[in-house]
Amino acid sequence: MARTFLVRSAITPKGLLCAALLLTSCASAEPRVSSTFVELQSAASAHQALLTLPDYERSPLQVQTTVDEVLTGADRAFDRIAGQEASVVSFSSTIAALDDAIYPVSTVLNRMWLMKETQQEEAMRVACTEAVGRINEWLVATAYRQDLYQICNAFLERYNRGDAPKLAGEDHRLLLETMRDFRRDGLHLDAATQESVADLKNRLNGLETEFDSNITNTQVAVSFSAEELEGVPASFLEASRTTSGQHRVRSHVTSDYLAVMENAAREDTRKRLNGVRYNLAAEENGPLLKEMVAVRNQIAELLGYASWADYQTEPKMAGSGARAVSFVEDLVAGLEPKFRAEVEQLRQLKVADSGDENAVIHFWDFRYYQNRFMKERYGVDSEALRVYFPLRQVLDGMFAVYQGIFGLEFIRFDPGYKWVDDLEAYVVQDAASGEPLGVFYLDNFPRPGKYNHFAQFDIIGGKQLNDGSYQRPVVSLVCNFTPAVGDDPPLMSHYEVETIFHEFGHAMHSILTRARYGRYAGANVARDFVEAPSQMFENWVWDAGVLQDFAADYRDPSRKIPADLIARMKEADLATQGIHYRRQLSLALSDLRLHIGGAPDPQQVVNDTTAEVFFAPAEGSHFAAYWGHLTGYDAGYYGYAWADAIAADMATAFQTAPDGYYDSEVGGRLRRQIYQVGGSVDPGEAVSRFLQREPSNAAFLRSLGIQ
Repeated sequence: MARTFLVRSAITPKGLLCAALLLTSCASAEPRVSSTFVELQSAASAHQALLTLPDYERSPLQVQTTVDEVLTGADRAFDRIAGQEASVVSFSSTIAALDDAIYPVSTVLNRMWLMKETQQEEAMRVACTEAVGRINEWLVATAYRQDLYQICNAFLERYNRGDAPKLAGEDHRLLLETMRDFRRDGLHLDAATQESVADLKNRLNGLETEFDSNITNTQVAVSFSAEELEGVPASFLEASRTTSGQHRVRSHVTSDYLAVMENAAREDTRKRLNGVRYNLAAEENGPLLKEMVAVRNQIAELLGYASWADYQTEPKMAGSGARAVSFVEDLVAGLEPKFRAEVEQLRQLKVADSGDENAVIHFWDFRYYQNRFMKERYGVDSEALRVYFPLRQVLDGMFAVYQGIFGLEFIRFDPGYKWVDDLEAYVVQDAASGEPLGVFYLDNFPRPGKYNHFAQFDIIGGKQLNDGSYQRPVVSLVCNFTPAVGDDPPLMSHYEVETIFHEFGHAMHSILTRARYGRYAGANVARDFVEAPSQMFENWVWDAGVLQDFAADYRDPSRKIPADLIARMKEADLATQGIHYRRQLSLALSDLRLHIGGAPDPQQVVNDTTAEVFFAPAEGSHFAAYWGHLTGYDAGYYGYAWADAIAADMATAFQTAPDGYYDSEVGGRLRRQIYQVGGSVDPGEAVSRFLQREPSNAAFLRSLGIQ
């Protein structure tokens, strides 16, 4: 998932204080970065670009000081914008100036969000969490500054009268969307209603920040005996063994959870772990979620929307909650025959195990029997595949793919400050011109207090600055790969390989940007499109030609992953797409139903919808309390499937190209038409330009086994 944190879409990033703020940050960073990076900074200057590293705060006091300074500076910038004479305002002094003024704030917000999810010291995580809440409150207050709305509206009136030059392209899009978002914030409503909406949004920000922090901080380990973990790989048993001889399974760490749920032969073990996982943070987040949903519904009603789903989808490709629901329900219905057939295949395996002709596949069974089905029907053992995917080998192979098709070079360097000792840092450089394009970090392994899934975090966004130079982006990939065991290197599952190819697509989307305004830079696109460019890259890890370039047995590198095994993997994947997508669609429909009508009992809505579309959760389950997508992707989870449809279509451009998944001509077009433009072009138009035709759902339906 792209964890890019956008500030209020009416007034988005970048700033009057920007260049000075960032240059000062870089100059004060300790310890010093390597000479390699200094040389790359000089190369960036030759291309009229600014390559900088963040100056990470090292104490709670520094966090507080940074937030004080950036908010004070932004307030002054806004005051200057609002204080203009209405009769002479211009696009650059109003709409573009708002994008400038908010940029330093978004930069600090990004950094605080990253640190609250990655810092090893609890005091820093707490301070950064508080900082995120404070900045979000400020953003809400800023969104309701009538003086800013009035001065921008004054320019719009001049523009509509023909008293200002005609705008085109990114400028015109920025004008229309800025004014649209003032309306979405209710600036056209009476003062009392505006105050109510602002209060509710502040309350919502606080609830969401607390909800996220509870997820990050929840850590529950479950002890099992070796007998209870029968079938679980020996490597996992070795890594999880405690001094008492028991095995410690971290229910909050996805790799631990999947290792047991996919392999443990005993149903009572799977049921027990599933029960713990699906109640993580329930006590803390259950009440918070209930209030979050209610507050969102109140905000939507005050702003004149039928539901929060309608409010959230208005600026997206779907355009309305009803269209999003229809998209999901149509897919649910279309997948019904395939889903039922797949479940019956799994049920027959359980019948054979239990001797019970009436055996039922429960929620805690499907992963285990799906894994069994892949092994027995197709000879695909997900654990045995790990030997082909040592972490460093996979990263090098992935880098080669992205460098080749996009015409890039990745240069590793010492960034000086590291928030964890094994952090890696790379500069992305255009191979042809030598222009440095940005920086990405790799934070690879789980640890206490760290964000516990996989995501790309923006740190510094791209933007053209007022002096004409371009601020190049900095991002971080926050991962949780399975650590090394004994003398073996860290070994990845095929799922983890697919995940890192996906997340790295987000990183490139952010870094390759050339959008002029921070609002549109990188992955700042419609939220139901944001996953498409990165999901497309999941196709690469199912291609024999790509995999055999880097997937080799770490014990004997001459042993490439067999082509026939890859073919069986693809067959097995297709054979279980009904189950995979019905799970995704159960989440998407749960999310939409939560946000259409207010959902007084979110736990019941999610459990009932999951039972309707997928499998019934265990009695008392409250998965939604641990569902991080409900902040940031609320009323937007459908976007994964929506983007999958676009991604499947986009992938056909490579599949039919002369050099297939390595085709640099198609890669160059992808870079120019999708990755560079970010949100500055309508996503439907951008996709059509890339495909050189109108989009189609045919490839997506084929990928699901639906003709």
